[in-house]
Amino acid sequence: MNSIRSVCVYCGSSAGANPRFADAADALGRALAEADVGLVFGGGGDGLMGRVARSTLAAGGRVTGIIPKFLLEREHALVGAQERVVVDSMHQRKQAMFDRADAFIALPGGVGTLEELVEQLTWAQLQRHRKPVLLADIDGFWRPLLALFAHMRNLGFIREEFEVRYLVAEKIEDALPMLNAAARRFAAPAA
Repeated sequence: MNSIRSVCVYCGSSAGANPRFADAADALGRALAEADVGLVFGGGGDGLMGRVARSTLAAGGRVTGIIPKFLLEREHALVGAQERVVVDSMHQRKQAMFDRADAFIALPGGVGTLEELVEQLTWAQLQRHRKPVLLADIDGFWRPLLALFAHMRNLGFIREEFEVRYLVAEKIEDALPMLNAAARRFAAPAA
């Protein structure tokens, strides 16, 4: 049984240079639909964002797109999602995505994807939430960031009592099982 009912996916509004990124977005969308886990995403129809949403829809899944007014045309808002929420600002978008998600997955993406991911990691580090955060490390995309986290740890900027909690999956088929296991651990009462 899934303990995760909806996942917020952060990813690029472009497809990137590696075709495996688009394959991963398609596979994630199918996996979400097959597991009856809703997709919450940034609402755009381009790039990996559009791929994961269209794949979820094509497999019979539920999709919620959340997009600020000023990005409706720029990101070619996806048509066909069961729910489209139009907000006034990026801050409102991120809060609405957070509110509707039980967990987070970061596929490859650019600066916006990185910013959204790091915000969730920071909130978890500061104990503002206990929702699992997973980096889908497709073809080693997130390895430089993981090396930076290790560097920060080694230099004392990430202290043991403020560890950054995240999961890393190199294969999309591992993502949902890892998130569900983490959600069960986070929900378990302390012994």
